[in-house]
Amino acid sequence: MAVALKFPIYLDYHASTPVDPRALEAMLPYFSEHFGNAASKTHPFGWKADDAVEAARRQVAALIGANAKEIVFTSGATESNNLALKGVAHASRSRGNHIVTLTTEHKAVLDSCHHLEDEGFAVTYLGVGRDGLVDLDALREAITDRTILVSVMTANNEIGVLQPIAAIGAIARERGVLVHTDAVQAIGKVPFDVSQLPVDLASMTAHKTYGPKGVGALYVRRGDVKLELEPLLDGGGHERGLRSGTLNVPGIVGFGKAAEIAKAEMATESPRLAALRDRLLGALRAEVPDLHVNGSLDARLPHNLNVSFPGVPGESLLLGIDDICVSAGSACSSGSEEPPYVLTALGMDADLARASIRFGLGRYTTEEEIDYTAGKVAAVVQQLRQASPTRG
Repeated sequence: MAVALKFPIYLDYHASTPVDPRALEAMLPYFSEHFGNAASKTHPFGWKADDAVEAARRQVAALIGANAKEIVFTSGATESNNLALKGVAHASRSRGNHIVTLTTEHKAVLDSCHHLEDEGFAVTYLGVGRDGLVDLDALREAITDRTILVSVMTANNEIGVLQPIAAIGAIARERGVLVHTDAVQAIGKVPFDVSQLPVDLASMTAHKTYGPKGVGALYVRRGDVKLELEPLLDGGGHERGLRSGTLNVPGIVGFGKAAEIAKAEMATESPRLAALRDRLLGALRAEVPDLHVNGSLDARLPHNLNVSFPGVPGESLLLGIDDICVSAGSACSSGSEEPPYVLTALGMDADLARASIRFGLGRYTTEEEIDYTAGKVAAVVQQLRQASPTRG
């Protein structure tokens, strides 16, 4: 029996995910019935809220193999990235002033680094290969006696490439340098266990893992490393003094439930998404043989496909597939006339980078949606190429 398609088809799960109904159900009582402030320690309303926050802290910690005391709740990944980079830099001035990162990092990391440069810190921006992966020898050479932090994202938000975080962390540890990773796109999609990885700080957000927007977390390792953070916000000393401000209890509860669901379902959901991704790629290749896959297909998130269509204006392609929600770059750079900077960092020319589409598959993506998308994209690409005066 054919499954009726619902339009528009959403394939932009890297930008955001819908809140899982189970997470929403867990959140609802904390908007009204259990509305207390988690910092109120003298009555049951505050106790109930605090208990819910701590339960969620354990759920988020369990997803990444951390201790609950290592989870600091924030407003999202941008704040977590800012806290990690600026917090380490400001707390470590006496030991060094140098940070190493990649040209393909999220803007929240790159712009934080630019801000720190304005304050007098030195930042090395390493390039990547055409596969999107960092050269480990170049990383090793970039670290100096003044290096205090290496920041490399686990999974790229545009091309889905998975960096060798274990090897990166090992190189940094050899020199006594802290390691931060923006793990936003990886959490709940691929195994990420801080008890096994040499990572000291990791940024997360709920809305990329079927939780609500406006809540995230920073993993801050305790115990075996000397790690000091200077807080961005001063106030009531919430979150062990690292992030002052009244806690978003409903959001945190939703984050916790979403993390619990992701941990339970990742082993089956990730292979399902990888199969759908491969189905999409195979169908596109059959109809558009000269397409170009951006970034490594081997070291890649299971639900990501970033493809360029030579000779096709990217804006025209997006207009032609207006019943399919995809992206030509990251959501944070959407609307820019510049080509996606991650793609140009791979050595692509600007026109080919502009002719690129990011497909982000997710929990509610179906085979029928994939088959329709492949057919529609292929048809529009062929129409645009036939109409192009530069091809013939």
